[in-house]
Amino acid sequence: MNLSEKDQLYHWHPYTQHKTTCLLPAIVRGEGALLWDENGKEYIDAIASWWVNPYGHSNQFIADAIYAQLTTLEHVLFGGFTNKPAVLLSEQLMKILPSNQKKIFFSDNGSTAVEVALKAALQYFYNKGEKRTTVIAFEDAFHGDTFGAMASSGITFFTEAFQGSLIDVIRIPVPTEGNESKSKEALHQAIQSNACAAFIFEPLVQGAAGMVMYAPEILNELLTICKENQVFTIADEVMTGFGKTGKTFACDYLKQQPDMMCLSKALTGGTIPMAITTFTAAIFDGFYDDDTNKALFHGHTFTANPTGCAAALASLQLLQSESIQANMKRVHQSHMDFQSKIKSHPKVKTTRVLGVIFALEIITENQESYYGTMRNKLYNFFIENGIILRPVGNIVYILPPYIISQNQLEKVYQVVENALEIV
Repeated sequence: MNLSEKDQLYHWHPYTQHKTTCLLPAIVRGEGALLWDENGKEYIDAIASWWVNPYGHSNQFIADAIYAQLTTLEHVLFGGFTNKPAVLLSEQLMKILPSNQKKIFFSDNGSTAVEVALKAALQYFYNKGEKRTTVIAFEDAFHGDTFGAMASSGITFFTEAFQGSLIDVIRIPVPTEGNESKSKEALHQAIQSNACAAFIFEPLVQGAAGMVMYAPEILNELLTICKENQVFTIADEVMTGFGKTGKTFACDYLKQQPDMMCLSKALTGGTIPMAITTFTAAIFDGFYDDDTNKALFHGHTFTANPTGCAAALASLQLLQSESIQANMKRVHQSHMDFQSKIKSHPKVKTTRVLGVIFALEIITENQESYYGTMRNKLYNFFIENGIILRPVGNIVYILPPYIISQNQLEKVYQVVENALEIV
């Protein structure tokens, strides 16, 4: 029995209907932008393994940092203690985060980073004796799978089984081109008609919705409305953070800054699960009290794990290096060149590029479901051709490791172009 067969015997995979799923490739090795399965088949990881590996697989620089930390201090509880890598990481993050971010809370993954932000927003007003229980989010958002994050998400089949068990969320239109006024009006209405604690958003790009993009100018306006009405703003930068949009954070495109930011995925270069939620001093002050009950009672066993912090420190060093910055610009320009070539294809409806993110929408006669026939056909075609891409319905996106070679990137483009002939 090989690894794939044993996997089928033991495992329950995420987002998977196992009755209709075949044996899954068993990956045994990775290097750079490449992965190899147990049969020796090579794959180009064109989505950086769910957007977490911008510096490539088995990165020696990060591995060395992890090894050094493992042989010094692998873990110590963060409740009642601190550790050197956590302090150093926060010190480095403060240099690159928006200037209004002053406090850092560690957790385990993107969903828990969002959960911390939502709980902080709701409890802040509770601590003041003010009841605000509603959160505002975009339609088709995705913020994670824990209950608060799931409630804030708008992709219904992910959440419909739990309706009635979730926090109150009002969804407003995404301010894509032509919908800016509708989005602003809906935000005004939501704030005027409800006791709103926070507005959570994926800045500039909605990842799981199919890399839906909107302009920083309209997001500035929405944040201004929230600020004028004392509604906290939460930027979910789990996907967009650490260079994906061409800047360190998508919020770096903004004039207005959020009150909270959620970070994970590329934080540790795809090595160790870790997440961070950052806060303004004003939010922290809402919990700073002689009354112990006003503390934020939230925590995770591996909060601020020293080994994860060491990995994150190494990742930040790589991100800020000249070679990685040059690679990011190269990938962006390659995407722009491919967009110029492919956008006039008779089967392509729209294309969009931001930073290292490329997406194209395929023309369809009917609304294509998230895990529909076209999506599955495309996914299988890519895997057969040694490319790891996960289409969202009829939307194909590329979000590769920054270190992907030009030849590898050109192969990805070619396979995407070939895929248009089978739909």
